[in-house]
Amino acid sequence: MRTPDSAASRASEVDRRLLTALRRCGDGPPVARAARALSWSGEHAALWIAAGLAGACLDRPRRSAWLRATVLVGAAHVASMGVKRVVRRPRPQLPGTRPLVGTAGRHSFPSSHAASSAAAAVAFGALLPGPLRLLGPFPPLAAGVCASRLVAGVHYPSDVAAGAVLGAATARLGRAWSLRGGGLRG
Repeated sequence: MRTPDSAASRASEVDRRLLTALRRCGDGPPVARAARALSWSGEHAALWIAAGLAGACLDRPRRSAWLRATVLVGAAHVASMGVKRVVRRPRPQLPGTRPLVGTAGRHSFPSSHAASSAAAAVAFGALLPGPLRLLGPFPPLAAGVCASRLVAGVHYPSDVAAGAVLGAATARLGRAWSLRGGGLRG
């Protein structure tokens, strides 16, 4: 019979092994450059705030919806920072490997990059027409930012997964509010 401690230990080992394999992907210069660029652009949700503000400027009839969606992205980022302060999981340290990027903080769980990225994919995606909601630019870019944190070696896969769930949930919970007005339906 397995004990909860052994299950947690196994999950932790799987997390570490996945991170080690993904971090090795960053050993090649092109992948390392891409991971650094995506990590840097996602710092403090900057990429997503810029995208939301651009949407508000370019889509004047739905400006307020873009701005509210941007607030949801910020809320997901702030929520993840709050959870980090409670959980206080240290960042990964892989033997013989250095992270590709520096980090703003020393806590790892959940990934704030993943939280803001998933929130943006959900909140901004809702503002796009039809098939662009799933096939538009936001989901693949969000996935790239999330993956960059693993390739950079600064988050465990469980950090990124938890951040993505938190961000998507935040955007989903605020969806009706963000789509209010302008003829949009949630």
